[in-house]
Amino acid sequence: MLYVIQTALELGFQYALVAMALFLSYRVLDIADLTTDGCFVLGCAVSVTLTAAGHPFLAIPAAMLSGACAGFVTAFLQTKLGVPSILAGIVTNTGLYTVNLLALGWKANQSLLKQETLFTLLESTGFGGEWSAVLLSGAITVLMGVLLVLFLNTRLGLSIRATGDNRDMVRASSINPTFTITIGLCIANALTGLSGAVVGQAQKSADINSGTGIVVIGLACLIIGETVVGRGGMLRGAVAVILGSLVYRFVYALVLRSPIPIGCLKLVTAIVVALSIAAPTLKQWAALQSRKRRSQAAGKGAR
Repeated sequence: MLYVIQTALELGFQYALVAMALFLSYRVLDIADLTTDGCFVLGCAVSVTLTAAGHPFLAIPAAMLSGACAGFVTAFLQTKLGVPSILAGIVTNTGLYTVNLLALGWKANQSLLKQETLFTLLESTGFGGEWSAVLLSGAITVLMGVLLVLFLNTRLGLSIRATGDNRDMVRASSINPTFTITIGLCIANALTGLSGAVVGQAQKSADINSGTGIVVIGLACLIIGETVVGRGGMLRGAVAVILGSLVYRFVYALVLRSPIPIGCLKLVTAIVVALSIAAPTLKQWAALQSRKRRSQAAGKGAR
């Protein structure tokens, strides 16, 4: 059971960075960015390739930079070429498949079986013991969450938030929405690339198909967190995505330990994700039914 808790916490912190990226693009900027799947693999591929070359520390900023470049392409398609946001993400995501193959050396996967990573280096120091991977993953995620909240409260961050609320008002205020959208999507995809980089080093492998469904899982984590914590300011949003990712991974771990056949795992995962996304609607429906029952009970009592 301890191993399950450790794994859920480790993966929860690592994938929370994707939910954080979607919080910035989907909630703050109000843009449906579908670059996430390919960008996650890009960060993973760049990180694993550089780590295999003996540069595990350089791999992290390189993966973030590559993710930011993917976000720039998506923003350019939207703001300069007039491509709708969903189609822009799909186009970029399609092109990233070839870029990811190139980053992996034209191979479908690459492993780091005998290479030092950030996780093995920390483990070799003895810091944290068996919890070293959890501590490192948590430290990275919490640090990025704090930096994101601080950034969104700067003048540029407030401009990005205003762009998501009302682009016409922002344009009338002499703020260039093209610039704020570009910066926002670059930062969001840099966070996605960071998530891929951390996952790649933690699992010591990168696969061309490892990003399939990441955007759906990230949205599920975001909505779970908002259902539990509620929607509000930037700090509450950052806490919500981290908590939502942890809750999702614990649920996923329980499903894995259940007697459900392995062949049904994808179906069960789809059901869990669907219920997570539908949670706000189900919560409203339950509240409405509760009010109806109270009204009926009050009506019977009055008679």
